[in-house]
Amino acid sequence: MSQSSSVSVTAKGVRRLSMSSVSQEGNRGPQVILENTFQLEPKDSQKFPTKKAENIIKDNFQTHLLDAKYCGDTCKNLTAQITETIKTQIKAELGANNRYKIVVVVTIGANWGQGTRVASRCLWYPKFDRFAQYEYHNDSLFAVGVVYGIYYE
Repeated sequence: MSQSSSVSVTAKGVRRLSMSSVSQEGNRGPQVILENTFQLEPKDSQKFPTKKAENIIKDNFQTHLLDAKYCGDTCKNLTAQITETIKTQIKAELGANNRYKIVVVVTIGANWGQGTRVASRCLWYPKFDRFAQYEYHNDSLFAVGVVYGIYYE
């Protein structure tokens, strides 16, 4: 099956993108017309929920790390599991029609009384892009979780 697309301009100057799929037998599939939304900023109901994201990180850390002891092998798998769980829950909270790219970073390390600093740098638009973070400590380990919500047009 191959796809073809064409761009056309209407009398009012609106660009339309037409896409159609053609099977190898030559039958044309349904034609899909996509138009620009011209939505350059999120609606008030679509803003990134930083407090809810922070609570999701907190709940996941308390569920998975409550009585956990630090071990490099198990914490490697635990980090991946917590990251996926947080990402899934954040996307469910945002809903299907969100325009945010979600990036989740979870760091777990041994708590031996040392000082640790976790830092990151991002290029973003501060008016719409947001982040949420939460730190967790117990006798054996520390964990830092950061969720970035980057709005894309």
